Amino acid sequence: MKDSKIAVAAILLWVLTIATAAWFFIHGNVAKGTDERIVVVLQPAERDAVLREMRAMLAATRGILDGIDQGNRDSIAGWAHSAGMAAATDATPAFLAKLPLPFKTLGMGVHRQMDELAQAAQNGTSNTELHRQLTRILSSCVACHAGWQLRGEN
Repeated sequence: MKDSKIAVAAILLWVLTIATAAWFFIHGNVAKGTDERIVVVLQPAERDAVLREMRAMLAATRGILDGIDQGNRDSIAGWAHSAGMAAATDATPAFLAKLPLPFKTLGMGVHRQMDELAQAAQNGTSNTELHRQLTRILSSCVACHAGWQLRGEN
């Protein structure tokens, strides 16, 4: 009887642990912002890593536009690939748990779309269509910046 109570308690503790981890994976470490955006609270080094990744995306966007302007498919593909899935921050599970699921989904979607843009450039897709793809990607960037704010923990 005593062993079965311990087993039930262990299972309940395991389920509670999994449920808590799932809650944090979905909701992240967030706070209410002073405007309509949700604040994602990170360690200063984590915040810096996300901002570095965003600046790299912006640099890649400029490079892609230059490539489109010059008709240079290799440049377009190179810049787009540099912002693709390979560029996603190599993060720890603890860091990823701090990011809300919609934030992670939007960010990973942008990386995937950059890889798709690189492939499209390599496949000879027209400059007009490449420009349209980049515009759709930038819509995700605008949505992210409109909905989220990063704050370093004190």
